[in-house]
Amino acid sequence: MVEAEESGVVEIKCYTVITLKDEVMMMQIYICDDEPKILSDIAKKVAALLPEEELRVFSSGGELLSCLEKSSCDILLLDIDMPEITGLQVARELSALKKKPLLVFVTSHDELVYDSFQYHPFAFLRKSRFDAEIEKVLQDCVRELGEKEQHFCFRSDGNDVCLLLADILYFEAEGNYLKVVTTKETYRFRSTLTAVEHTLQNCGFLRIHKGFFINQAAVKLLNSEEATLQNDIILPIGKSYTKTAREQLLRYMRT
Repeated sequence: MVEAEESGVVEIKCYTVITLKDEVMMMQIYICDDEPKILSDIAKKVAALLPEEELRVFSSGGELLSCLEKSSCDILLLDIDMPEITGLQVARELSALKKKPLLVFVTSHDELVYDSFQYHPFAFLRKSRFDAEIEKVLQDCVRELGEKEQHFCFRSDGNDVCLLLADILYFEAEGNYLKVVTTKETYRFRSTLTAVEHTLQNCGFLRIHKGFFINQAAVKLLNSEEATLQNDIILPIGKSYTKTAREQLLRYMRT
């Protein structure tokens, strides 16, 4: 990490792999389809495009859900039309997971695509166009996972701190300092909301008040005067920010 000055200069780092100490953890890719030949073909094509990643295959929704109770995955390629437990039923259960995978529906029934919108899939793959579409979809998945690994780095009390953007709930102005509140801890460092806003533009954060800059992904409830974040944190929406903040948050929450 490049050392940041005490003045509050910050930097963003984006890692395309997930790192833990000195180890590199492979992406976990799960594929679920009840037709053995199609399952095998999909697995071969995915393995050819992402040979370094860990791949697991499942022939039923029930088998997949049993596995997800014990372990998580980063990308899930899921057939919609399956017997007993359909892909849509599996997708409904994903909302309860602590770590949700990027969901890619795979289907030969285009009419079922509209029924899947409520589960917010990352992408769709038509079986009739699988060979032509799979490479771009996987590239988009890898890029999305890389963006999720962006870090916000700063100095606090003489120490270098580097936080995952996904773990940050909001920034709050406190005189010449900023308070950054995460899902677990709170830090203070010398900077301004304007400087951080400029640094994190297009990173999913939003100014809702002269004193608050929030992570849109952390918002659970929204009304005309306040936003409720994870951990039941309630923050005011400033009058001068009401229209733009509400419009942007509603757009984000509906996607």
